[in-house]
Amino acid sequence: MNTRLLEKYRKEIIPAVQEKFGIKNAMAVPCLEKIVVNMGVGEAVNDVKAVESAAMDLAMITGQKPIMRKARIAISNFKLKIGVPVGCKVTLRKAKMYEFMDRLFNAALPRIRDFNGIPKKAFDKEGNFTMGLREQTIFPEVELDKIHHAQGMDITFVFNHGPKEHTFEVLRLFGMPFSK
Repeated sequence: MNTRLLEKYRKEIIPAVQEKFGIKNAMAVPCLEKIVVNMGVGEAVNDVKAVESAAMDLAMITGQKPIMRKARIAISNFKLKIGVPVGCKVTLRKAKMYEFMDRLFNAALPRIRDFNGIPKKAFDKEGNFTMGLREQTIFPEVELDKIHHAQGMDITFVFNHGPKEHTFEVLRLFGMPFSK
């Protein structure tokens, strides 16, 4: 179990954020609650195996079994019916969350060709951060010869509270490679 980032949060990040923003109570520093990894599979309308393939890749990347997401409404232009699987998602908490974040920052993101950093604009008003990846092949766990098609994913970092300036600083200190 890799708790290196949890130790870093407790010993380095909390004091640094407290000092930078003048926060007196350590419990007022934003804390990462969960990471949600979501794969929407557009090809699932024509090929149900595409969702199963994406779910296997997501399970390999995160180390946790994904939940299948089904269509809630029917859209005739996309030939979409209610109840058809259209994607999968995983919610990571505690040790698995920190382990995934460590692999994302130190193994996966450096493998992106012409990588200039992650844009800073993707914070919502609650201070949560969402980033998108174009394909799952940047993760070392995914075997390239077993990929049926490249699949993108959304990764959301959910914090318990705090303005986006505070949560930005926490992610920056964790090692998130933001663009200059």
